Amino acid sequence: MLIGATALLLGGGGLAAYATTALAGNQTTPGTASGHQHTASGITISCPDVGERLRTVPHSAQLPVSKGLSALDKQVHDAYHQMMGGSGSAVMAPLKAQREKTIRMMVTAIAKNTKRPGYLIKMSGCTTKPVTEGAGAGGNDATKTVKEGWYQGQTPNQTQGGQQGQQQGQQGQDPNQQDPNQQGQQGQNGGQQGQAGGPSPDDFVDITTVQPNADAPPFAAPKGGNASTGTFTTECGRNEDGHFNSDNVIVTPGVSNGAHHTHDYVGNKATDAFADDNKLAASDTTCNNGDQSTHYWPVLRKLDGAAEQKPGAAQDANVGTTLTPATVTLKFRGSQVGQVEAMPRFMKIITGDAKAFTNGTKNANASWSCTGFEDRQLKDKYPLCPKGSQVVRTFAFQNCWNGRDIDSGNHRDHVAFSDQNGVCPSGFKAIPQLTQRITYDVPQGDSFAVDSFPEQLHKPVTDHGDFINVMPDQLMSKAVDCINSGRNCT
Repeated sequence: MLIGATALLLGGGGLAAYATTALAGNQTTPGTASGHQHTASGITISCPDVGERLRTVPHSAQLPVSKGLSALDKQVHDAYHQMMGGSGSAVMAPLKAQREKTIRMMVTAIAKNTKRPGYLIKMSGCTTKPVTEGAGAGGNDATKTVKEGWYQGQTPNQTQGGQQGQQQGQQGQDPNQQDPNQQGQQGQNGGQQGQAGGPSPDDFVDITTVQPNADAPPFAAPKGGNASTGTFTTECGRNEDGHFNSDNVIVTPGVSNGAHHTHDYVGNKATDAFADDNKLAASDTTCNNGDQSTHYWPVLRKLDGAAEQKPGAAQDANVGTTLTPATVTLKFRGSQVGQVEAMPRFMKIITGDAKAFTNGTKNANASWSCTGFEDRQLKDKYPLCPKGSQVVRTFAFQNCWNGRDIDSGNHRDHVAFSDQNGVCPSGFKAIPQLTQRITYDVPQGDSFAVDSFPEQLHKPVTDHGDFINVMPDQLMSKAVDCINSGRNCT
């Protein structure tokens, strides 16, 4: 059965908490032999997520808003490190003042060409509150159902992560790790293994201890009725050319390091913060069928202590050697209730939430597993895979479109997921559903993590995927015809 959404992502925007974790006195307690350490105590800085509340951003305001969103992230980033350094709640008043100034600038820019969003200014204030290591301000919801792409099932036992430390490989202390007297600085520079920046041992679970919760792949096409049962697969490589940057052309166009973490790209070779539609349309591509689309996601890093001193890497608390995917599969599927329509060229879609650890899981959409075990899907744990099995990341994108807009203010409202029966929301129409599936060869043990904002502690639930459709119209028509006629095409 085609399920248009996962329980990890069920809708659009809304006010969400944006929190950061700071250690009380920067104290930790020993973790596993892999070098991770548990937070002894912690508090959060919880701020409303301004980006989620944006609705209309005129073209003239796009750059000021991009700069504002990036500045807000940097302000929370800095407050997080100051709090970790012992400043405590003294960071709160300056943080509010900074945020209010930035938000007012954004509001003024938007108001020049549309209704003034004065409600945003009320989102400048932040609060402190305690947080547990295993759940952010939004919390983990163990009762939700995993509905990733074409399968569904019960969420795996969320308590298993607490037991996995006994099951991990004996990796040993990293020889490059700084001595204990330098741990505070190391945490500020990127959270290597064993540091406050995460991940925690509780973020990992032995996949063999997880109960099956999804249909085994390949994910079966919907049967009968008017279902569009075909597929279209585009081959774009594994980023063998090393196309990386810490930009986000969808969320913060025109701003270098707008993502504050490193993205891994396949497809369009021109993608960076300054790639407008014309630049993307004129670019070469790594795809073998002339598909100029852009696909990107946060890099996965081997936690070996390597530290690149550049934006998006160690300067933004992301430490470790970047892992090249073993495989990347980009596949489009149809609707279980009818035909799909072509996506418009230059449509932009984001699935997942880079701040889901603190925002809560409403917009989260990361699914983790291991090859040979893909009937077991994890939303908020990294999988520990048996020897010879690869780590799998999967993102199923929204499969309904409002028929008008190629983007929206919060980059979510113009698209949606169908319900469990494949029916799109009122006013939306079915489009091909993209699934990005990426596999990796990783060292044994809890030795890897995705790039994230520092305060998101490299939690797996913060994983996310991005897509800009730059297929030539003829190629999109071919994809739609293949899907609607029940054929499998490349």
